[in-house]
Amino acid sequence: MPESSDKDFSAPDTSDTSGEDIFVHPIGVKGWCRHPLIQVILLAFVCFLCPGLFNALNGLGGTGQVDTQTSANANTALYATFTLAAFFAGSINNKLGSRVTLLIGSLGYPLYIGSFLALNIHRTAGPFVIASGAILGICAALLWTAQGSLMLSYPTESQKGMFIGIFWLIFNMGAVVGASVSLGQNFHSQANSVSNATYIVFLVLTFTAVLIPLIMVDPAKMIRTDGTLVTVPRHPSWKVEFYSLWITLKTDPMILLLFPMFFASNWFYTWQFNEYNDALFNIRARALNNVVYWLAQIIGSLTIGFILDQKSINRRIRAFTGWAILVTMVFAVHVWAYITQIHYSRESIPPDAQKEDIFSPGYPTKIVFYIFCGFLDSMWQTAVYWLIGAMSNDPAKLAHFTGFYKSIQSAGGAGVWRADGARVPYFNVFISTWVLLAAGLVFAFPMIYLRVKDSTYQDEILARMDDHGHITTDDVSR
Repeated sequence: MPESSDKDFSAPDTSDTSGEDIFVHPIGVKGWCRHPLIQVILLAFVCFLCPGLFNALNGLGGTGQVDTQTSANANTALYATFTLAAFFAGSINNKLGSRVTLLIGSLGYPLYIGSFLALNIHRTAGPFVIASGAILGICAALLWTAQGSLMLSYPTESQKGMFIGIFWLIFNMGAVVGASVSLGQNFHSQANSVSNATYIVFLVLTFTAVLIPLIMVDPAKMIRTDGTLVTVPRHPSWKVEFYSLWITLKTDPMILLLFPMFFASNWFYTWQFNEYNDALFNIRARALNNVVYWLAQIIGSLTIGFILDQKSINRRIRAFTGWAILVTMVFAVHVWAYITQIHYSRESIPPDAQKEDIFSPGYPTKIVFYIFCGFLDSMWQTAVYWLIGAMSNDPAKLAHFTGFYKSIQSAGGAGVWRADGARVPYFNVFISTWVLLAAGLVFAFPMIYLRVKDSTYQDEILARMDDHGHITTDDVSR
């Protein structure tokens, strides 16, 4: 990496002989703020305070409510609008820019959390909660697409696993902190729902996240640690942006083989949060389960990120190693879950039942199982992002890839949350979860075999598309 100097970062270092312009970092505070890792950390804190706290509430089961039906219907609305919005979110991100897209996306989270506070105060506020879920779905699609584009375009190829792991650590700390707040406020309660104070604290924290995109550096002023300039997506017409969606699929159809993996990536939350955590435990135990679940996510993401970034190992071997780890985790967790699930059903545990507490016999085994659920979740999500990053370095293309990911992921989430709201048997939800995860791995295998190479594909066709949708003949390498 070039040494820091007083030279402006936008001026290329002509001493480079590799054929690609090399840029140098500014010094002092300016250089520190523009470091890719610092920007990814700021990005992670937006997610820490928005989806991280959302996850902390959702992880309690029923978003902290006694009756999970309103929460399930709100999640159905959320993921339904997320599905539609995420499909076009890459184009919106490229048009508005990642910082503006991130800012707009963060606005939906305080609205959603505030709606549950309203529900705690006024039990007739269910329609407002569901409407807030629908709005959050649109905002979340924008937030996650901007996040994916920035997180995957700032690191060099050898840093992608590390950056994803660091992001996931900070992001999941939001859920850990949120779950800890909930645990502290409800530790002496043996009821089945959280207090107003819990929602108020979460509401204040999510409002602070809206300020962070305002202080982030314009991606146009960013350079990677190896001295290469981050490519900022152009802002062509909407027609060209939608055309680029088609070009993305046409020129890189292997992304289709990851679609089943995308679809399964939110499906398992319903069984874990509602059919296991909410069904079996009171609010104190649910809160403690929630804390260890998100702590396990941090360990899981760092572990698989470390494995996927080992420079001494061929990248294809790393990809297959990650796939094998996921196969092992999916079957270990779900064989264990099967042994638990066969002993209860939706009908056998009514909402007003006296549920298990942290001092109940057999609780330690159940919380250890939930830790492994957290490992599996973070490993799955981290591996998906790593595979997407292995396919491209172009932020415009990555915005579309992550848009596809979040759209299809949310379609799965909408379907399974609707099933939960319709009171589908717990066992059916569990079996569907296991089958979809296994199918995702089966379809991903040929994609890894055929598409993951030792270096990311060089011809970024979207980088060669002009503002009129014409693809130039110049080879743009990254």
